[in-house]
Order: sequence, then structure tokens, then C-alpha cells
Amino acid sequence: MMYFCGNDTADAYNVDKGVLNNGCFVDALNLVPHVFLLFITLPILFIGWGSQSSKVQIHHNTWLHFPGHSFRWILTFILLFVLVCEIAEGMVSNRKMDTHHLHLFMPAIMGFIAGITSIVYYHNIETSNFPKLLLALFIYWVLAFITKTIKLVKYCHHGVSISELRFCITLMLVFLYGSLMAIEINVIIFRKYVFFANPKKVKPPEDLQDLGVRFLQPFVNLLSKATYWWMNTLIISAHKRPIDLKTIGKLPIATRALTNYMRLKEAYEEQKKNAPFPGDRPPSIWRSMYRAYGRPIFLSSTFRYLADLLGFAGPLCIFKIVDHLSKTSKLSSFGNGTNITIESTNQMEKEKLMDVYFVSSKEFLENVHVLAVLLFLALILQRTFLQASYYVAIETGINLRGALLAMIYNKILRLSASNMSTGEVTLGQINNLVAIETNQLMWFVFLCPNLWAMPVQIIMGVILLYYMLGKSALIGASVIALLAPLQYFIATKFTDAQKSTLDYSTERLKNTNEILKGIKLLKLYAWEHIFCNNVEKTRMQELTSLKSFALYTSLSIFMNAAIPIAAVLATFLVYTQNNEMELSSAVAFTSLSLFNILVTPLFLLSTVIRFTVKALVSQQKLKEFLTSDEISDDGFRGGETSLNVETCKKHSGVHTKAFNRKQPLKDQLEGFEQPLRRFIRSRETEDVTVKVTDGSFSWGNGMVTLCNISIRVPKGQLTMIVGQVGCGKSSLLLATLGEMLKVCGKIYWSKEPANEMSQDTTLRNRNSVAYSAQKSWLLNTTVEENITFGSPFIKQRYKAVIDACSLQPDIDLLPFGDQTEIGERGINLSGGQKQRICVARALYQNTSTVFLDDPFSALDIHLSDHLMQEGILKFLREDKRTIALVTHKLQYLTHADWIIAMKDGSIIREGTLKDFQNHDVELYEQWKTLMNRQDQEFEKETEGESQTIQERKTLRRAMYSREAKAQMEDEDEEEDEEDDDEDNMSTVMRLRTKMPWRAFWRYLTSGGFFLLFLLIFSKLLKHSFMVAIDYWLAEWTSSNKMKKNDTVINKDQNYYKIWYSILCSIGVILCLITSLTVEWMGLTAAKNLHRNLLNKIILAPVRFFDSTPLGQILNRFSADTNIIDQHIPPTLESLTRSTFLCLSAIGVIVYVTPIFLPALLPFVVTFYFVQKYFRVASKDLQELDDSTQLPLLCHFSETTEGLTTIRAFRHEARFKQRMLELTDANNIAYLFLSAANRWLEVRTDYLGAFIVLTAALASISYSNNITSGFVGFGLTHALTVCNYLNWVVRNLADLEVQMGAVKKVNSFLSIESENYEGTIDPSLIPEDWPQQGEIKIQDLCVRYDPTLKPVLKHVKAYFTPGQKVGICGRTGSGKSSLSLAFFRMVDIFEGKIVIDGIDICKLPLHTLRSRLSIILQDPVLFSGSIRFNLDPECECTDDRLWEALEIAQLKNMVKALPGGLNAMVTEGGENFSVGQRQLFSLARAFVRKSSILIMDEATASIDMATESILQKVVMTAFANCTVVTIAHRVHTILTADMVIVMKRGNILEYDKPENLLAHEGGIFASFVKADM
Repeated sequence: MMYFCGNDTADAYNVDKGVLNNGCFVDALNLVPHVFLLFITLPILFIGWGSQSSKVQIHHNTWLHFPGHSFRWILTFILLFVLVCEIAEGMVSNRKMDTHHLHLFMPAIMGFIAGITSIVYYHNIETSNFPKLLLALFIYWVLAFITKTIKLVKYCHHGVSISELRFCITLMLVFLYGSLMAIEINVIIFRKYVFFANPKKVKPPEDLQDLGVRFLQPFVNLLSKATYWWMNTLIISAHKRPIDLKTIGKLPIATRALTNYMRLKEAYEEQKKNAPFPGDRPPSIWRSMYRAYGRPIFLSSTFRYLADLLGFAGPLCIFKIVDHLSKTSKLSSFGNGTNITIESTNQMEKEKLMDVYFVSSKEFLENVHVLAVLLFLALILQRTFLQASYYVAIETGINLRGALLAMIYNKILRLSASNMSTGEVTLGQINNLVAIETNQLMWFVFLCPNLWAMPVQIIMGVILLYYMLGKSALIGASVIALLAPLQYFIATKFTDAQKSTLDYSTERLKNTNEILKGIKLLKLYAWEHIFCNNVEKTRMQELTSLKSFALYTSLSIFMNAAIPIAAVLATFLVYTQNNEMELSSAVAFTSLSLFNILVTPLFLLSTVIRFTVKALVSQQKLKEFLTSDEISDDGFRGGETSLNVETCKKHSGVHTKAFNRKQPLKDQLEGFEQPLRRFIRSRETEDVTVKVTDGSFSWGNGMVTLCNISIRVPKGQLTMIVGQVGCGKSSLLLATLGEMLKVCGKIYWSKEPANEMSQDTTLRNRNSVAYSAQKSWLLNTTVEENITFGSPFIKQRYKAVIDACSLQPDIDLLPFGDQTEIGERGINLSGGQKQRICVARALYQNTSTVFLDDPFSALDIHLSDHLMQEGILKFLREDKRTIALVTHKLQYLTHADWIIAMKDGSIIREGTLKDFQNHDVELYEQWKTLMNRQDQEFEKETEGESQTIQERKTLRRAMYSREAKAQMEDEDEEEDEEDDDEDNMSTVMRLRTKMPWRAFWRYLTSGGFFLLFLLIFSKLLKHSFMVAIDYWLAEWTSSNKMKKNDTVINKDQNYYKIWYSILCSIGVILCLITSLTVEWMGLTAAKNLHRNLLNKIILAPVRFFDSTPLGQILNRFSADTNIIDQHIPPTLESLTRSTFLCLSAIGVIVYVTPIFLPALLPFVVTFYFVQKYFRVASKDLQELDDSTQLPLLCHFSETTEGLTTIRAFRHEARFKQRMLELTDANNIAYLFLSAANRWLEVRTDYLGAFIVLTAALASISYSNNITSGFVGFGLTHALTVCNYLNWVVRNLADLEVQMGAVKKVNSFLSIESENYEGTIDPSLIPEDWPQQGEIKIQDLCVRYDPTLKPVLKHVKAYFTPGQKVGICGRTGSGKSSLSLAFFRMVDIFEGKIVIDGIDICKLPLHTLRSRLSIILQDPVLFSGSIRFNLDPECECTDDRLWEALEIAQLKNMVKALPGGLNAMVTEGGENFSVGQRQLFSLARAFVRKSSILIMDEATASIDMATESILQKVVMTAFANCTVVTIAHRVHTILTADMVIVMKRGNILEYDKPENLLAHEGGIFASFVKADM
């Protein structure tokens, strides 16, 4: 107790004048409430609480916010801040006293601890819903309020005025304790807690009751909101198991796409309503955005203003600290005696009140320790507000994007089909709206707060600089301002370079894709290097464009680093030149910090302006799209009901209540957004499903497509619509479905009987039509989901439909049967297979009406018959369903109940077949002749192998190669799993946290060791010079205080100025060199990695392409190469820059105050753990964001393509629901990623603030040993740590993700190449080898891979020169493997093939393949000229090429083309038929003039006519060559000299065909019989 009241006077413990008149006693009284709270906390928290929380599982569904929740938190934070001030004030006063007075600061310390305890209390009461404990808090606030009020009254009584700081603090505390007490009373009365018997039952928010919602930012308390504390569990758990969509759960209702859509839609519709002339001007998107999202944008901007203003507190505190220390050092240099006298006189002047010293505000704020704490608090607050601003802006941007996507989607579902057909709205346009325009508007919202905060920041910065430096500050500011437009110019150039790079990379990808698709042919003809050079040529153009991209990036980085140096240099030179005053260290280093603050907004401004311009363009495009034509309301498609806006009006703000959680979202959506079908129902047409009277229809281009249409589709019968191609049959179906623009006439739809098939009445009532379009349309999902299409799965029905459409054999070929994904991102099916799935979808639907638009077009005759009999006549007709069938297969007319014949957009006649026979004989006869022709086709097709068998073969081949790959991968995975099981969890964690150093090293070394050395050396040099510049400034400003003589000062000033200028100039040059070096190295690495990848892929064995999906290889050349080209260099630059800045700053602090070194250890440990946990979580969330984006974009393009089908089925609501789910999935991933970034930044920023505080306190305590200039030097650098620490981790995490691309490319670089070298010297091989074409096959054994079984076993054969040999056998017998063995495309591990006396295994591969010719089953053409396709090596004359075309009977056709031999072939040769492509392959083989020709099933995929041409040419043009034919149709080899029959890799029969046919029980004879 001795020191509690101090020992200055004898009256310290005297209470004669009354207890409350003793200041010390009043302070002791103030201890009571705090001690009370702390005393009762122990039993409550650890005893009472333990039992309470064990009963209730504390989960967020028990969270409850009391009234005034946020206000209470704000008041508590202010209370803690005021208590810190009280502690500081007490300590400062205590130092002025003779002995220690603990009562000046002890109650405040206890109050601070009690304040923190009250936060713990309050948080736990709310989270575990235990309001009884409010009593303890209530008593505490009341006691604290009373004791503080007594203290205030006593101060007034003793004449302590408002000019004393302690009086102000006490006044504020009285107000704060009073307010908190009032809030407590409000909660108790409002909720009837504590003193009431029946407390009010309150449920937590709807979101929190749903345990699926894991995004808790909107619901947690203020402290957790500000520090993202609630994210800890997610980020720490990411270490143990990867984050997936299940982990992150659902979006809160307020952030869901549907809620935001309603909000934006309401604002949009309101504008329409309030327009003076409806339809005059379309509603403004900007205004809708402002109305819907103005408040959060304003909130974000407010946070941003506060952060920017607090940003200036740092430099100002540094100014005060350095200024004070420099004055103190000046005073101490006058000698100690004087110093003491000044102190004591000051002390005497200040009278003591109530026996203690009272500090004034000015005196308090001049205390350096106080300033250091204020600097720390300002940094903490500034960073908290800044992150809050970012978060609110990003959340608003995401909400806006979700709303815009829903708006676009709703518009797509109502788009008029004429828009699509006339090309007013294209698929590409819609994809751009979804992928680009919505993102531009989202980014605009992200950057929006900068738009108005930056000018304020710039003005404030300039004012403060002017205050520090006078007019010379304007020089520096104008340097920055003048160079800002240059930065904008660079930014625009940068965008242009990006665009041209994109064009070249698209071209390169097209070329690469062609190579990969035709790789087999390229290898067989030894042309891979020619095509590889083509890609390299495009790549060189792309790299040139990338060079300018890199140059502008470097210049931008250079400007950012160099401008502050130039501005500071100019300012200081002018300042010292004009002013008589010397440059003080306080002014110098504060100005330096201010210039660093000023540069950021000026540069960001150019980016923000660029984004604003882009957003304006996007808004315009969106506006045009939203006002484009919609399907007409008449007939049966009403627009949206007025229900949605009205329903939502009741729930302004966030529409949480507008959605019933129990009811499925789909139903709610239908309520909000259902285009109703208002049918015009006719009483007299009950036996008709659809009736059109006097209808004329148009596609909206002013031309009438269908005119004078009067038809009826009888109920429950089969109606066929026939006519020539282009007469309007499909249009007629679409017109009845309301897809066409009705010019005049009426459409009647009959009413559905509600009781029929009661199971699906909802669909029935809405007149859903099962529609199969002419162009097949599949969803990117499983086969089963494509067929059921949202209907319930009924096994018998499903099986019947599959059988009717003959889909079972195709399904059996798929790796996962009907659970295999097909469509855009799944397995590619052929046209016929797609069409049958679409027909199956129409058959499966439980609708009374089925429209089939030419379902037989892509099917062969067998399947068409089966579908007609089983599907249409049996399955549909027996079910009494109304069928409208458009077809060209007239042989089915006999089955029709009703026929509609069309010609040139109008109806010739409708009726039964008998009506046509009686009344339109001419048309009937015409039909009969066509029927006969189709029957002949049927016979012809039956002769050959049907198209379906072909399609299944192709599918089987694709699946086989995939399965082989998958099997290998599965085996690898099993091994990995075993290893995993052996290791424990820690290994998995170690792998997830480990940086991919190997990939990183591979990338750096790809750039070359010289550049790597240059990069490291230039970076080190640049940052050394940056430190040297500031060090010199510290020397210069410190030297000013030492000198007295004017002349010496002048001489010295010039010496310092010159060296300062030299250092700054070198620094600027080094900035340029380093930024160029990084980009240069990145370019070189990108160039080398791509070249190596391309060479590896081109030289890989053909089995690699069979077992690796094409998409996977293409990804290496597209996405991964793009990351390596454009993303890694800037990330690497940013990472090295921020790392070096932080390290040099810490180095400076340690140099200035060595005492800082021991404090560094906890900071390093904290930083290590923060980055370790963040990197893993960030990587998972980035992958989630990427993986959820693609399905969303695909869903939009799928919907646009299948619009007519969706509308016919009336499945709009289901598709909207799916879109909302996909949008929410992507948004939640992005929202969590953003929250994770905030989590990191808050932690690194706070860590930086602690570093600044430690550095400041170290400098103050060390100030006797260092000059004030060096204090400024140290503190200015400490501030940079605060700015760049989070970028070190962010860039490290980004680089880790981006290194995945290098890793993937790297994995392809380890592929074994084919052995291109031979053992024979190429000069020894005759120029015209092989001259004769003699082939000896000796004991040949072949396998595809050393790990697989042999496919040919000990094959022996001999072909004499010029002999024609046919090889046949069932699928998998080894025929094709033998043909590949001639080219060494497979592994010959035993035996040999000798051609004209030379063992082919000894030849260089290129020589062997370039001397043989082959015609493959699938003809391959490349984009380019016809000349290039026949002779890519450009070795032949035109005459030779024309001769080849003449032989292939293509000469006339090519001559007719514009350009002749130079006529262009489109990608894949799509502008020629399959037969023509096969004939081009023949011409290609002839051009080569080889004495050996291999034909591998060359006639399999072509028609009879082309086949006979091929046979003829082979007999004449290749009469002297040895021709080996792998036969697909056996009759093609009956004319051969020799025939080989193979089975399971062995030769079973080998003789002349006539001899083999004579042997009746032989295999060949049985083949021929089956083929006849």
C-alpha cells in the first residue's frame, strides 16, 4: 500500500476532509467494479459454464444476437481505447511525480482487463444462448457507472477543468459506461430476460438454423467480422483434408443469386413502370444497380475513406517522434545542467490538483511512447477498415454478378427464336455476356470505392506535403501527376498486346489441334516435322506479341518503382536550393512516406478508369441484349406474371422472408417467374390436339416463311408431315409450339384430361410437348439423365425406351454404362448415337403429345425400321399418345393415320393415305417411285456393314485406348493408396504444405542460368541501392544538426546533394533493368518449355496418343502454356520485389536498433504458420473457383442451343433452378476465396503493425545512441513491411498454383520418344529404295507396349514384288497391327521384316516412313490448300499433282474450285464429303510414288461408288506396286493374288483366294458366304 497513493506528501492517506475528497481513495473506489467482475468470472466461466455448454452443443444454430448487438461492440471497443489512453495518461503523470502513484493507472489497467472479460462474457452468452448471465454484466456496468460518476463530480468540485486530459477521459468513461448500462436494460426489458419469469422465445436467423450454411461473415460479432476469426476452423482443417463444395456449404439467403435477382429485377421493373412513355427508353442498368446496391457501395466507400485518412497517421506520428527526438538530442547537446533546470521550472509552473499532477492534451501527445502506441493503433484501424472496404465491395460485386447472370438467363429462356435464326443474337455473344461483360461490371464494383476515395487521398497527401515542404512539394506532386498519363498510355498498349497475343495463340492452338487429330497420318508419312515447324512459326509470332506484352508490363512495374524516387529527388533538391532552412530528418522521412502513399492512388487511377470504360461498354451490350425481342405473348405464351414484383415489395431490403425454406426452390421460382401458357381452347376441337386456322408465320426478318396454314393434328394418332427439303416441315412444328412469329391466324390446343396418368398431372396440365429436334441436342450429363430429362426414373419404362432406340449395345461400350458423362465435356458420340438419345428422351417423357423432327436422318435403315416399329408404332401409339412425325422416309407412310403434305411453305393437302390415293394421284405416284428407290438403298446398305456398326467400332476404339490408360492410372493409384495407408496423416499434410520446388527449379532453369544469375544479381543490387538512397538521406539530415558554420553547411549540402542525385539515378536505372530481366527470363522459359513440349509430343509413340485423351494434351498447350506465358512472370516479379522489400526493411531496423533482433523470432514463427496454413486453403479454394466456373458457362451455352427443346418440354423452371445452383456454387467458392484473402491480409497487416510498434519503441529506448535521422530511416522502412508482408504470402500462394502448370508440362517432358535413329548409315541406303517392293516377314512378334501382351505371334510371310495381298480376320485379329509393323509404329521385339534386302529395324524411322505409302480407314485432311494436303514437302510439280487428282477422279471437281490446287480446305476437310476425302488420300499415296502401298480398311467408311473408283485405281495406277490390303468387306480382296486370314495374332490361312474358296470348311470361305 506504500506506493498505491504515493509518498510525496504526508497528506497522501489523510481522510480528515472526507473520504471522497481524497483523490487516491476515489481511484481505489473505481477498482471495486472491475475486481467484482473478475472475482465472479472464475466460478461462472469454469464451473457454471462448463455444465451449461456440455448440455448444449455450441453450434451456430444456437447463435442469437441481442438488440443493439453491433452498437454494444462498437462502444466496447471505444471503451477499451479510452482505457488505454487512461493508462497512458496515468503513466505519464506518474513520471512527473517524486514517488510512484499506482492509483493513477492501476484502476485503468484493471478496467481494461474487465472490459476484455465483458467481451468474453457477452460473446459466450450469445453463442450458447444463455441470457441468465446478463445479470453479472448488468451489475458490473451499474457499479462502474456509479464509481466513475463520483470521480467526475469530485473533479468538478475541486476545480479540475476540461483543459485537463484526465477530466476529458473520465467524462468519456461516464458516458460509455452509462450507454452500455442502457443497452443492457434495453435487452433485459425487450426480451424479458433475467428478472422476468417468461423470457421471450426468439429463434436465430433462418440461415443459422440451416447447418448447411457455413459462410458466417454476416452473422458473427464485430470482432470476428473484422478479423475473420470464424475462418480459422476452415483454414486449419484444409491442412488435414482438401476443401470441397461440401466443406464450404451453402450461401446465406441474402447472397444467393435468386435473392439478388429479385432485388435487381425489382429496381429494373420499377424504372419501366415510372417511365413517362412506356417503351420509349429502355431502363438503365446503372440506375438499377444503384438502387439495388447503392447502400453497400456507399458503406464500402466510407470504410475506404476512413482507411485512407488513417493512412496519413503513420507518417505524421513518425514526424512527431523524429522531431521530438531531434529536439531532445539538441537539448542534451547544450549540457545536462540546463536540461534539468528547464524540467524543474516546467514542473513548478504546473500546479498540482488533489495532490497529483494533471497532464494537458498537448503534453500527452508530445510523449514519444504515446505516439508509438498511437501509430500502432492507427495502423491496426487503418488496415481493419481497408479490409472491410475490400470485403464489402467484393461481396457486392459477387451479388451483382449473380443477379445479372439470372437476368441474362431469364432473358435467354424468353428469347425469340427469330433473334437466333437471323443472327441478331449469337451463341458467342451470349457466352461473352456471361463470361466477360458480367465480370467487367463485377470488377467495376470491386474498384468502385477507389473512384471517389482516390481524389480525396491525393488532395490530402498534397496538402500535408505542402505543410511540410512548402511550394517545393508541388514540384514532386507535379512530377507524379505528369507521369500518370504515361502510365495510362502504357496500360492501353498493354491491353492491345494482350489481344494480339490471344489471336496468335488461338491460331497456334488450331494448328496444334490438327496435328494431334492427324498424328497417326503424320507419323506414317513422316511429315511430323513439317507440321511442327508450322506451329513453331505461329509460336514465333505469338512470342513477338508476348515480347511487347512483357515490355509494357516491365515499364509499368518500372514506373511504379521509379516515380517516387524521381519525385522525392526533385522535391528535396528544390527545397534545399530555395530555403534557407536545412532539410530536417523529420521533414525528409515524413515526406518520403507521404510520396509513397501518393504514388499508389495515382497509378491505380489509370486502372480504375480503364475498368470504368470497359464497364460502360459492357453495360451497353447488356442493355441491348435485355431489350431484344422475346417470344410473343399471344397463342399460349404469356409474359412474366406480375406476381414477382408484388410479392417482393413486402420484403424490402434483403428478401430473406420472401423464400420459404421448406418449399423447394424450384416451386418458389415458378411462382416468381413463370411464363404462363394461355391456351386458346376451342370447344369443337376436342378430338384434335393442335389445330391451326389460316396461319401465317415468319422468322422475324420480314419474310413470311409459312403462309395459309390450316392443319389439324388428331388426338392419339400418328400424323406424318412430308415434303421436299426446305419446304417448311420443321418450321411448322415450331410454329405450333409458338417459336415463330405469328403474322395472322389462330392456334388452338386442346385441354388435357386431368385424371389421365395422374402421376404427372402438373406436367400434363401445362401442355408439355415431348419434342426431338432435327439437330440433336444433349446435356453435359450422364446418358440416363439425358433420357429421363428431369422425369422420375421408372425402370421398366426406361428399359423399353432403350430397347426401342437400340441404345443398349452403345451403352455397353461406354466405360460406366448409362452413368457415363456425354456432351460437350464428356465422351464424344457420333451423330446417330446422339440422335437416338434425343429420340429416347422424347419417348420417355410422360406427355400426351410427341413431336419428332426427322428422327431417322442420322440413322441407317436397320435402326430406322427398328425405331419405327418398336418406338413409334408400339411404344407411343399403343399408349394413345399424339405423334407428329416429320420424315423423308416415305416407306413409312402406310403406318400414318393422318398425313400433311407440304411444298414451299404451304400445305398441299392433309388427310389419310387413301385420301391422297383418291384425290391427288400424281403426288401418290411420285411417292411410290421414291419408296422403291429407298427400298433399293436398303438392299445396298444391307450388303455392306451398316453405318451403326461403324459408329460402334469408332466408339469401341476410343474407349479401348482410354481404358488402357485408366487401367494403368488405377494401378498407380492403388500403389499410391497403399503407400498412403502406410504413412500416416502427417505425410499427407506435409505433401499439401510443401512448395513445388522441383517444378520451380525447372521453370527457373528453363530461362537459362545466365538470366537466372542476372535476375538475382540485379534484384539484390537494386534493393541495396534503394536502402543506400534512404541511408544517405539519413546521413545528410543528421549531418545538418552537427554543423554550426554557414560556409561549411553550404559546402556539405552540395556534397550530399550530388551523391543523393547519383544514387537516385542509379536506383532508377536498376529499377528498369530488374523489371526487364524478370520478363525476359519469363519469355525465355516460356519459349523453351513450349518448344520442348511440342518436340516431345510430336516424337512420342502412337500408343501415347491412344492412351491419353486429346483434351488433356491440348490443355498443356492452351491453359498451361497461357499460365507459363502470361501469369508466372508478373507473379514472380511481385514475389521477389515484396520479399526483398520486407527483408531489406527488417535488415534496416536491425541495423538501426540491434535491440530489435530478439523480438524478431516470434514474428518469424507467426508469419511462418500464417503462410503455411493460408497457402493450402487458398490453393483448394482457387481450384474450387475454377472448377465451378466451367459448368456454369456450359449450362448457359447448352440452354441457348437447346432453347426450343426446353420450351417445348416446358422445363424452363427446372433449368433456371439448375442455373441458380451453379451460380451459387461458383459464388460461394469465390466468396470464400475472398474471405481467405482478407483473413491473411488482416493477420499479416496486424503482424506488420506489431513490427512497427516494436521498432518504434526500440528506436525510442535506443535514441541516445543514434541520431534522429536514423530513427526516421528505420521507422519509414518499418512502414513498408506493413504494406508488403501480405503480398509475399499472396504471391507465394499464387505461384504455387501456377507452378501446377509447369508440373503438368514437366510430366509430359518425361515421355519416351520413338527411336528415330537407325543402325545403318543413311548414305548407304539407295535413293530409290524400295525399288522392287519385295517383303519378307520372318518370325515376327509385335506388341504395343513392353507391358502388354503380344498382338502378333511368330508371323511368317513372303510377298513377291508387285503382288496384291489381302489380309482379313475378325476385329482384334491383328490385321491393323501388321500394317503398323511395316512402319515400326509398334514394338517389334522378335523377328524382322525385310524389304528389298534391308531389315527395316535398322533404318532411320524418317527414311523408312517416307519411302512407303498408306491409305487409312479414316481419311484425314488438314486446313490449308489442296496442294499442301497432297504434298506438304513441296517437292512435286503441278503436273504430277494434277495427274494424281485425275487418277483419283477428282481433277474436274478441283478445277471447278476457286484457286484450283490453291483452293482452301477447311479444318478437318469439312468442306468435302467422306468419299472425296478418301479419294484425296488415294491421290496423296500416288504422289509419293512408292513401290509399296498399304491400304488399312480404306473402304470401310465410304459408299459403294467411291469404293469401286478406289478398287479400279489400285488395279491400274498401282499395277507395278506391292499392295497390301487390310480388308473390311471381304469381297474387296477376292481379286487379290494372295489372301491371309488371321486370328488372335496368328496366320490361320495363307493362299490364293480361289484355293481358299475351294476349301469349303475354311474360315475365308465362311467369311465370303456371310458377306454375300
